[in-house]
Formats: sequence, structure tokens, C-alpha cells
Amino acid sequence: MKKVTIRMEDYLYTFYKKIGEHAGGLKPEQVIADTLYKFAGELCANALNKGK
Repeated sequence: MKKVTIRMEDYLYTFYKKIGEHAGGLKPEQVIADTLYKFAGELCANALNKGK
């Protein structure tokens, strides 16, 4: 597994931190990773649908 570093504004990190707290104590990094994973899946599905 690769490690990726991203820069984001403090307010955005705080946003993901609060989501994680409300989702049962997830770390902000996990919330961000899950969000990116879901977004990638949606992009892939859209690309496949356009190809039909």
C-alpha cells in the first residue's frame, strides 16, 4: 500500500474530523480516504455508462 500526503485548509480538515466524530470516532484520515474511494467508484461507474 502506498502512502499519499495531501495539503488542505485547516477548516476542511476540521470538517472531516467532525464527520468522523459523528460517525463513531473515525479518524479524519479514514473519512477522507473513504470519501476519495467512493468518489473514484462513482467516476468509474460514470465512465463505464458513457461507454455503452
